[in-house]
Amino acid sequence: MQVLLVASEVFPYSRTGGLADVMAALPEALVRLGLEVTVLSPWWQSLSAAPREVWRASVARGGRLVPGEVRVGQIDEAGVRYLFLGTPEFDRPGLYAPDDVRRFSEWGRLVLPTLGSMGLTFDLLHGHDWGAGLVLAHARQVGLKSVYTVHNLQYQGRWNLQDGMNWSGLPASAQEGVEFFGDINLMKAGLVYSDHVTTVSPTYAREITTPEYGERLEGVLQRRQAEGALSGILNGLDLERWNPATDPDIHPMTSLSGKAANIAALRHEFGLDGAPILSAVTRLVSQKGIDLLVESLNDVTLAWNVVVLGSGDPLLEAALTGWAQHPRVRYVSGMNETLAHRLYAGSDAFAMPSRFEPCGLSQMIAMRYGTLPVVRETGGLVDSVPSEVGFRFAGASAADLIGALRAARASFDNVHDWKARAQRGMALDFSWDASARQYLDVYERVLG
Repeated sequence: MQVLLVASEVFPYSRTGGLADVMAALPEALVRLGLEVTVLSPWWQSLSAAPREVWRASVARGGRLVPGEVRVGQIDEAGVRYLFLGTPEFDRPGLYAPDDVRRFSEWGRLVLPTLGSMGLTFDLLHGHDWGAGLVLAHARQVGLKSVYTVHNLQYQGRWNLQDGMNWSGLPASAQEGVEFFGDINLMKAGLVYSDHVTTVSPTYAREITTPEYGERLEGVLQRRQAEGALSGILNGLDLERWNPATDPDIHPMTSLSGKAANIAALRHEFGLDGAPILSAVTRLVSQKGIDLLVESLNDVTLAWNVVVLGSGDPLLEAALTGWAQHPRVRYVSGMNETLAHRLYAGSDAFAMPSRFEPCGLSQMIAMRYGTLPVVRETGGLVDSVPSEVGFRFAGASAADLIGALRAARASFDNVHDWKARAQRGMALDFSWDASARQYLDVYERVLG
């Protein structure tokens, strides 16, 4: 089976979040199952490695040919062919920008014609999130079977309908499938025109059919559910990248052996006292509920040291910067990969008070490193954090988070209970192989 995966980012070449991590691990797991896998993403100027250019052509724009406007680069890694489709609009610093709906609309209309011009054919297209949504609409036009995965329904790719249809290259007959309250919606394009929709956890697949989580697309998703074309597959974890026994950024850990050395190192690094360490590695956005943690700090710091790594909402950044003057609070702005590894290994507990969480990887990493997650009962957090390992709470309020952290501290003070929870967490299997087999089942059903 020849499968084309399309996404806006892929680790380690481009990354802003979990989508890129999935696009690194899932393709390799599919190759291990015997599939021929190609991954396509934009040729961002800031790619971490330079692809080898394998194709270049001129395309018509505004009635004239623009020389060398479209190019394709290739990198082969671990049995996967990574292709990068570049246009001048992507040849600028950084990744996402305010004109992304236009960029990804014009990029999306080029994907299949470009690959066809290169002589490449595929049995199935697997698109990921709104950046790939328009490619699914074009796949329907040419009869290519497709699967579409929602990683976060909140980000949809909307713009006014007239401009959007002009950029999309779709026929007028396709407008109904992409129109959304007077706008074009690239997420909706993927939901409507794919043959099967998946999300990155079973619980999130159920949640997004409700008004609370459906982001005004719940009607579309309810229809796909009624057709038997909506399912949830829990993301896996890259067990090589996140292996506490071989991780070069920490003191090696096998079982719980070595945990104390990592805690001591983190305590020394941040000048913390002897209280247990609660950490968070996160984007500072409303979804992640870090405002609930900030609101709780007066209470939480009575029992915990708190270390937060992340950036985003300027108000949250300012609040955490202010709190960092407290002897038990530390805040590091931005994203620091090696520090993230040290936090996972050197913390006692890990906070994820998310308002919604399609899947989440941090809670899986934390458990693999012997750190117990404190999570809200939503999405993939429900599916991945057993109650006999982590500490779960239902409501999206500071009081609910405080209650869960008090339960966690009581467990921490019971050495036998805490150690047993940590050992159970480290033994959980979050490999991609099981998830990849579920995707293969979906592919086979779609292909008939």
